[in-house]
Amino acid sequence: MNTVLSPIESEFATAEEAASYDAWFRAKVQKSIDDPRPGIPHDQVMADMRKLLESKRNAG
Repeated sequence: MNTVLSPIESEFATAEEAASYDAWFRAKVQKSIDDPRPGIPHDQVMADMRKLLESKRNAG
C-alpha cells in the first residue's frame, strides 16, 4: 500500500517513505546508544566548536 501523505502533515510523500526513514533513524539512534566510547561533556563540545568557528572566521 502506497498511501500518499499531505505535505502539511508530513515531509514524506508516502507512508512507506516515512516508515523507511523512521527505521533508519531508530537504527542510527540505537547505534549511538550502543557505542561503548565515553561521552563528551557538553562544555567541552561547545569549547571545541567555539575554537573551530573562530579559526574559520580568522581564515577568511
